[in-house]
This record gives sequence, structure tokens and C-alpha cells, in this order.
Amino acid sequence: MQQSNRLRLAVLCLCLLMSACHGASSDVVTAPMFEDDHGLMTVPAGSPLRSHLAVQSLGGGEGNAVLALPAAVEADPARVTNILAPVTGRLISVKVALGQHVQKGQVLAVLASGDFAQALSDADKARDAEALTKTALERARGVQAAGGSATKDLEAAQSAYNQAESELIRARARVLALGGASAEAPHALLLKAPQSGVVTFLAAASGAVVSDPTATLMTVTNIDRVFVTANLAEDDIGKVPIGADADIALTADPGRSLRGRVSEIDALIQPDTRRQKVRIALDNPAGRLMPNMYATVRFSVPAAGGVDVPQSALLMNNDAISVLVEVRPWVFQRRAVRIGDETDKTAHVLSGLKTGDRIIVRGGVLLND
Repeated sequence: MQQSNRLRLAVLCLCLLMSACHGASSDVVTAPMFEDDHGLMTVPAGSPLRSHLAVQSLGGGEGNAVLALPAAVEADPARVTNILAPVTGRLISVKVALGQHVQKGQVLAVLASGDFAQALSDADKARDAEALTKTALERARGVQAAGGSATKDLEAAQSAYNQAESELIRARARVLALGGASAEAPHALLLKAPQSGVVTFLAAASGAVVSDPTATLMTVTNIDRVFVTANLAEDDIGKVPIGADADIALTADPGRSLRGRVSEIDALIQPDTRRQKVRIALDNPAGRLMPNMYATVRFSVPAAGGVDVPQSALLMNNDAISVLVEVRPWVFQRRAVRIGDETDKTAHVLSGLKTGDRIIVRGGVLLND
């Protein structure tokens, strides 16, 4: 119901009334504009209203409706990394702050650990043992080649070398798994960023003792790509398929429109909200989409029955919405309707009308009480 259309039609009605009054003063017999007989409004032949009313048959409501869903920006779980200390020890220093941007390989914290020192010591011992057994093996080969050693002595030297080599590989793998030694802190463990991102959680401080290797010290989140996650009501499940186009409006920036496609749909209903999560992946190189931002996502879905009518056909009567239906040629009756989704030009009528009904789509306000 557009206010400007109402005002224009009201002015037209006033002009018609003035014209009728002028004709009467000139003793010219003029047909009444319309007659109301217990709710049946007849526009007689010769009424000036006939030229200002437009009547149209309604087609089906097979068009699309707009489904608006509450949503929020979320980090991609595949790009969220929790930083844990692989061994116990004491944090010598924490080199980052909450909310700080970090680069891949950047040192986040320095940990002094007896377990890490033991791993380095084991690697040194294994390297020395491997070198010693290698020398013994080469000497045994030389002695046997000169005919002064039994085969069993060479085999024993070979076995000792094989065991020492395996132990060296194990010890080095242990050090590598813990983070590896570094020239800048040869006896301390450096915790480094496994990816570029933002420190979104921090539970570590310089001097703190790390006694639980399973406890998260901090979280690095890469937000170059994020999800806008919409919450689909239980009775709307199935209306939004993967690949569906989505219009996204951020609460923090309503004037900025974003477009995307549905990339993931949960295969379960959230037990607390009774809604299904629908995710739209968006690139976010500038970082303007921040996790936990609120948004509204709109999808175009098939209309659920009903018919579509022009906004100009809808009439307001107090809090009720009605249209004027043609029951016979130029005889109209008011009918209350219930509307659903609306656009600037059309409204989807859920009840009160059916396909094939003829209604006034322009000028009905002239018959509106």
C-alpha cells in the first residue's frame, strides 16, 4: 500500500465529486459513482469511476518468495588452529597479544622445558653412537678384507650400526615433532604460528608453568575466508539447496550488499535452536568480515501456494488488509486477505484469494470506505 498512490487516488476522487456537483448545478442528470448494497458495490454504466478502475484476473502463485534468515559471520573451522605446548615447562616469554595479526612461522612464545632438553640430549647421544658404530663397522670391514676377522665380527658391527642409526632417526624425529631446535634459543622450545592469522584466544603469560600439554595456550584464526552462517527454521528445511544464491546484509553495515552461494548445509538440527545451519563461504582478504558479526541472509525460494497481487490492489481498513473482488461485471465485494512476503511492487497473498479471481488492481481506493 503505497502512500503516494493513495494520495493521488484521493485527489482524483475529490475531482470526480466536484465534477459531479458541477454537473448537478447545471441540471444535467449524472449517474451515481457507485452504489453500495449491503457490501456489494456496483459501478453503473456512465459512472466516471469506470475509466479509473483497472480489473485483472489473478494467475497462480508459482513465483518466488523471499526467505529472510538471521545469520552470523563465523570463522572457517578448517582455518582455526589451537596452539598447545607439546611438553611441560615454564613460559620464558609470550611474544604476542590478543587480537594481534601474526605471520606463518612467527614465534608466539618461548618455553623452557626439561623434557625438550632431554629430547635434545637424546639426539646428541644418538648422533655420537651412530658415528662410533659407523667407524667400528668400517674397521671391521677392513680387517675382514685383510683376512684377520671372522664373518661374525663383521655381522655384529653391522647390527650395532643399524641399531644406532635407527635410534638417531627416532631421536631426531622426536626433536622435530616438538618443534625443533633453533640457533636463537638452542636450549628452549619455540612455539611458532602454523599459519597466518589473528590471535583470537590467549591463555598464556610470561612466567606461567605449563603442566598440562593438552591445554590450549592460544588460538590463531585465519579469516581470509569466512562463513556467513544462516539459521534455517525447521519448517523451511529443504527450501534452500547447496549452490543457492544468497543476498547478505550486515547489521554493522546495512548499506553494503554481499552476494554468495550456499556451500555447506548441516545434516542435523541444532538441539537448542531447532534450526539447521546453512553456510555461505566468502573471501575476506581485507578482514572486514569479523567473526560473530550479525547479518541477515535472503534467499529466493518457490512461493508456498497463494497468489501474487500488485501492491496497488491492497486496501487498509484499520488493521485489516482487503481487496475488492469482482463477483459480477462491475459489481465488487470486499474480501479480507492474509499476506506473506512483500516487495515494493507485489505482495504474496496466502489466503483470501485464488487463481482466476478478478480484482481491482488500480483505483480501488475510490471505493474504499
